[in-house]
Amino acid sequence: MADHPRMAEELSNIDLKILEQIQKDSSLSTGELAERVGLSQSPCWRRLQRLRDEGYIKGEVALVDRQKFGSSLYIFATLKIGTLTDAQREEFMRKVELTPEIVECYSIFGDRDILIKVIAPSMDWYQRFVFRTVLKLPGVVDINSTVTLSEFKCVTALPVRDLQNAR
Repeated sequence: MADHPRMAEELSNIDLKILEQIQKDSSLSTGELAERVGLSQSPCWRRLQRLRDEGYIKGEVALVDRQKFGSSLYIFATLKIGTLTDAQREEFMRKVELTPEIVECYSIFGDRDILIKVIAPSMDWYQRFVFRTVLKLPGVVDINSTVTLSEFKCVTALPVRDLQNAR
């Protein structure tokens, strides 16, 4: 069992502070991060490396402002999928992965099987996308779309303290 990564309940208060800070700004230098979490630079660097090594930090990215590229919509679509073979299921997942306009995809419970989040430049574009791409995915038999009108909240940071306290 020594090969298993540490469980979230084992994270220290300092570990949680580090995760909170780098979710706000991953470009912080180790010195800046250390100052914000109340550590010296070397111990902070070691903790940060351990969090990376143990998989708590999956990657570090820049968040791009989609409005700089003109208007766009987020559209959530639920898909009804027919019975798929293992190969068809793998093909479905591969095609979703290779479709950059599908920015999120989840399997869901209920009368629908899949939830996708699509970024679309217009409704006309989305209509073409549904017919050219979504309905051609393996097993898709029906699609129900919900178009967003405006965005009130969009965050990428996980509430690490709440998740740990819920354990």
